[in-house]
Amino acid sequence: MSARPFKILGIQQIAIGGLSKEKLRTLWVDMLGLQVSGTFASERENVDEDICAMGKGAFKVEVDLMQPLDPEKKPAVHTTPLNHVGLWVDDLRAAVEWLTAQGVRFAPGGIRRGAAGYDITFLHPKGNEEFPIGGEGVLVELVQAPPEVIEAYANLKG
Repeated sequence: MSARPFKILGIQQIAIGGLSKEKLRTLWVDMLGLQVSGTFASERENVDEDICAMGKGAFKVEVDLMQPLDPEKKPAVHTTPLNHVGLWVDDLRAAVEWLTAQGVRFAPGGIRRGAAGYDITFLHPKGNEEFPIGGEGVLVELVQAPPEVIEAYANLKG
């Protein structure tokens, strides 16, 4: 195998589809604090999306919240599954406590050590009667950022 002629530097974009951008915004904007930076609609691509962002400079990640213009047409932006999205968080325990109080549903297992050695927990892909806010079909992993990641974010100028 020849040497890879490129490097993956980080996450640029995560695209999440659902039947309702309103439900997606409840989690991503209202609960997790992402900022809506624009919108995009295309009949050809059958999409109506909000373009959100988190982070700054080299750490800025775009999160597109997509719904179909017509759920019966293709492409079907709301049906492509996404296994999970991992997000650094500076205080995992505080995040879990606050999000739970806001009605966010967590997957079973609570806070635990993840495969990479960081404390993690998962937001459930679906809300229920007791906790109506879920990932709208997407499993969201919250990851306790180590001190060096927290410091890197704190030192950003961009």
